[in-house]
Amino acid sequence: MSFRGLTQVYTGDGKGKTTAALGLALRAVGQGMKVIVIQFIKGDHTCGEHLFATRYHPFEIVQLSTRSSFDQSLQELKSDAERTLVFAEETVLSGGYDVVILDEILLAANKGLISTEQVLNLMSKKPELMELILTGRGAPKEIIQQADLVTEMVEVKHPFTRGTAARKGIEY
Repeated sequence: MSFRGLTQVYTGDGKGKTTAALGLALRAVGQGMKVIVIQFIKGDHTCGEHLFATRYHPFEIVQLSTRSSFDQSLQELKSDAERTLVFAEETVLSGGYDVVILDEILLAANKGLISTEQVLNLMSKKPELMELILTGRGAPKEIIQQADLVTEMVEVKHPFTRGTAARKGIEY
């Protein structure tokens, strides 16, 4: 039985979308696969996953923006998202990776920084053997329909609602 790469979507308002994708990345690397994580809308490079990847080199994490997404104007976010989409398409078309994770691409589409059509176009270009992972809140229904696997993270209870701040090593 031959391996065929699928397109997976992790979406929803609950915590864990990026964490699930990073867990898959570790599993894939453990099996000898080449993985890249491309981040669309994120904090700065001091997030735990960046520090881990820099220290241990299990896979590449690319964030084209040099500033935290939280400190950027809408126009800056849009420009960075468009540049990141071009890089993501080049990466997918290169065929140089077994697993490509497009972290927060769905949030970028949801916020109108890139279009749903652009994401669908990218999905359609995925090589047959590549596993493509898309994360982010608010996945458009057209993307959900096109994906092979969709997981929705549902927030049942979260400490943020009680005023607990994001915790180093847990949320970032």
